[in-house]
Amino acid sequence: MQNNIGSLLSKRAQISATVEAFVEVERNQRVTFSELNARSNQIANVLLQRGVKPGDRVATLLKNGVEFIENYFAVAKIGAVLVPINWRLVAPEIGYILSDSGAETVLYDAEFDTVVGQLAGDSSDSSNITSWLRVNVPGVESPLAVALDYAALTAEAPDTEPAIGAGDDDLLFIMYTSGTTGHPKGVMHSHNNMLWAQLTSLTTADMRGGDRFLLPLPMFHVGCLVPVSQLVHRAGTGIIMRDVDMAVMFKAIEQEKVTIFMSVPALLQFMLVTPEREQYSMETVRWIATGAAPVPVSMIEQWKALGIVIYQAYGLTESCGPGTLLSPEDAVEKVGSCGQPQMHTELKVIDDQGNTIEHGSDQVGELCLAGDHMMLGYWNKPEATAEALIDGWLHTGDLCTIDKDGCVFICDRKKDMVISGGENVYPAELENVLTGHPDVQEVAVIGIPSKKWGETPLAIVVAVAGKNPSIDDLKAYCKENLAAYKVPQCYEFVAALPRNASGKLLKQELRKQFNQPAPF
Repeated sequence: MQNNIGSLLSKRAQISATVEAFVEVERNQRVTFSELNARSNQIANVLLQRGVKPGDRVATLLKNGVEFIENYFAVAKIGAVLVPINWRLVAPEIGYILSDSGAETVLYDAEFDTVVGQLAGDSSDSSNITSWLRVNVPGVESPLAVALDYAALTAEAPDTEPAIGAGDDDLLFIMYTSGTTGHPKGVMHSHNNMLWAQLTSLTTADMRGGDRFLLPLPMFHVGCLVPVSQLVHRAGTGIIMRDVDMAVMFKAIEQEKVTIFMSVPALLQFMLVTPEREQYSMETVRWIATGAAPVPVSMIEQWKALGIVIYQAYGLTESCGPGTLLSPEDAVEKVGSCGQPQMHTELKVIDDQGNTIEHGSDQVGELCLAGDHMMLGYWNKPEATAEALIDGWLHTGDLCTIDKDGCVFICDRKKDMVISGGENVYPAELENVLTGHPDVQEVAVIGIPSKKWGETPLAIVVAVAGKNPSIDDLKAYCKENLAAYKVPQCYEFVAALPRNASGKLLKQELRKQFNQPAPF
């Protein structure tokens, strides 16, 4: 029997037909597993009617919602390939992903009419798109002639099970992650990858049937897409947050009796200090999992005082999420660690010659992961794939130490990535944009500490001789070409960037020189 992720929903609908599958709090939508499966079948049949075949890429520009989930399982059932797009991106960034992936169908929320209008009029990046399916805002007509009515099409489609179109090692989704070259890379994952990612998480952390899982992170992230799949696999209920609104979130936690959820340290900190926390009960919450950065002991203790323990995770898009996990029991003793390898995951730390570093040596090396949930590779990038996947091991690019107990401590990022508020920001992408400004000669971007975001990018700029660009001007230029969360808020102007004899930029020198935290 083929493993098809979409068929998991079909099976769950048989076993747990009347169990509540997902609740969307802002729009007050509730669907059972039976209802979700029927809706998923309808959109699957719509896609088939429009000529979508196994292996075809279907892109989504959707906020968190039932529509995202039903499309995910529909695309999986018919053997097509989901391309979930970060809706924070601007039109040129989205256009690159559409062009690179070769997607021919796009499903999008009506609130993105403006950016879709820009894309639909751009013959270079979206000429391959044959169908634009618009998820309607009630009472709001589409301003775009190309838009097809999602609700009308699905209402008319049969809810019969489509023929399963793929499975096992066939592609399930391509998730784009920013790369050090400035262009995003499409991470390829199969049905088997997702199955093993689910099993890995389910057998490492304390997730139970009947759990009510808050979903505040965006579903275009693997950190939310895997839990969505897990909930179907385990018969839990997902509580969907369309946007992160503190009042709505705390109200949902109390009213929907949330038991577990995934977060990032910046959001956990906001939750502790926001006044809305005092207005609602969190007594049903058992644990929170978080990633992207270590959690300080003070924050762990604050959550513990509320009766809630913290799991700290390390993972990547390339690993389909799971990597390591630090249990709540070890959180204080192993502060700063991201824990040990999860179930069904192998780990090693290697030196520059590829030799495995022994536990407890304090030697810094590169973290490598292996397991059946590692990516197939990068879409259309065989050289990058060959660099990342060597003899079955995923080379993460993260530098770390490993203690005598096998706990990993990340100490640097080989690829200079900045994690700001849980979002990956790659300096090369920002540098490429800023050097396009006519008054900028060259620029280097590094991460500096931020009390609010954990880290934030600092742009160190060398201006063109005779020019004097303002910070506001550079910010405005970035906003035209980058998603808002990537735009540097901190700038320094220098006469020249430090380089070695061969001309290589010395970012370590910049980190020493500009080591003060951001003013926010």
